[in-house]
Amino acid sequence: MKKIILDTDPGGDDIFALLWLQSLVKQGKAELIAVTTAEGNVDAKQTFINASKVLSLGGFEQVELGRGVTLKNSKIADAAYIHGMDGMGNISDDLPAAKHHFDSAIYSDDLIIDKLNAYPGEITILAVAPLTNLAAAESKSPGILKKAKEIVIMGGAFKVPGNVTPYAEFNIIYNSQAAEKVFASRNDIVVLPLDITQELIFTPEMAEDMIRNSQSYLTKFLSRLCNFMTAASLRYRQTKGIKGFLVHDGAAVAYLFYPETLFFRRALVEIETQGHYTQGATLFDQRLNAKTHANAWVALQVDKVGLLASLVEDLSFLGNS
Repeated sequence: MKKIILDTDPGGDDIFALLWLQSLVKQGKAELIAVTTAEGNVDAKQTFINASKVLSLGGFEQVELGRGVTLKNSKIADAAYIHGMDGMGNISDDLPAAKHHFDSAIYSDDLIIDKLNAYPGEITILAVAPLTNLAAAESKSPGILKKAKEIVIMGGAFKVPGNVTPYAEFNIIYNSQAAEKVFASRNDIVVLPLDITQELIFTPEMAEDMIRNSQSYLTKFLSRLCNFMTAASLRYRQTKGIKGFLVHDGAAVAYLFYPETLFFRRALVEIETQGHYTQGATLFDQRLNAKTHANAWVALQVDKVGLLASLVEDLSFLGNS
């Protein structure tokens, strides 16, 4: 059974990644060791509250939850203007109350360190947020990230434009120094960039399939969230005019449980941390030469039909469980 830490900044599509993992746990395919929240889509306290509520929604109140390490002087604003002030279309008040307490919670970097020391070589970290927590853990305990079985990152843009600047994707540019530290920590980082995640459009038809034959509170919430995210995506032209919304973070979950939907290339990934116009850019050498110093596997092709079908099926299972 796969042991997982999800490093996340819910709302937005992070909520779908968290619920997908909950479904896989209930199917006996995964063990959710901890959730470490980060500031990003919204501030650190709100992402913590959101994660706690979504854990309660699926009956996972017992999962340990970390509060995000605060990043001072970020040049990038959070994404509340897209996702709503609560990160989920301002519908979070309809969810169960948060069962975890922010003020007394362990910090996410300390939780990562504790769990990797407790289960060396066993835990996969799915990082679908800015990499502040992982970098803080590595700074506090050098070499700790090597104790993870794998580190899987949703982030970056290589052959496509970024979604914050022409060159940079949100999770990387939000804290590019942290990204640089994490990519330097080991030589087998798995990267799911915008190159493939921008193909993952969750349509209203998929939403209908997901909630069919279910009247659970969870599916009703997901239906409302889908409607909000579809409207926001069309407003910000994220889906090329197609009705639906992008589930970027689902690619990280798919890598672990549906690897046949992704094709990877070995690469040396480097992060631009200084450029006035290019800060946060992710670079790799595309020449056909030996990659003797490669540090990553980068996904460049995706079976979007197969991946999205798996997501719909597993969320349907959760809604009926």
